[in-house]
Amino acid sequence: MSNAINCIDPRDSAAPGGHYSHAAVAGGFVFVSGQLPIAPDGNKLADASFEEQTRQVLDNVARALVAAGSGIDKLVQVRVYVTDIALWPQFNTLYAAWAGAARPARAVVPVPVLHYGFKIEVEAVALA
Repeated sequence: MSNAINCIDPRDSAAPGGHYSHAAVAGGFVFVSGQLPIAPDGNKLADASFEEQTRQVLDNVARALVAAGSGIDKLVQVRVYVTDIALWPQFNTLYAAWAGAARPARAVVPVPVLHYGFKIEVEAVALA
């Protein structure tokens, strides 16, 4: 197994907002950085509804996976951070439609605040 790490920043996604990559491929896995509701053109969706924010975040996760040569069907674990645990049922419905047959391990973690006032952030691990 190679010790190489390949950092991925999809061309059809906004540039990372800090010193990180959208995803890193290593040891046969894809590690997707926490994705926020930022549109590919860089527009921050802080004022958008929870549904819109969630759809954008999941789209960003999918873009990172595809750019790394993976996909939703190869997800192993997903971590979700929400600013209000009462949003969990709505998230779960949107997530189930997005994930389809994939049923990776998952954690939903309530947090007091996210960057830019966002309501959701998602990070993931998948097979490469």
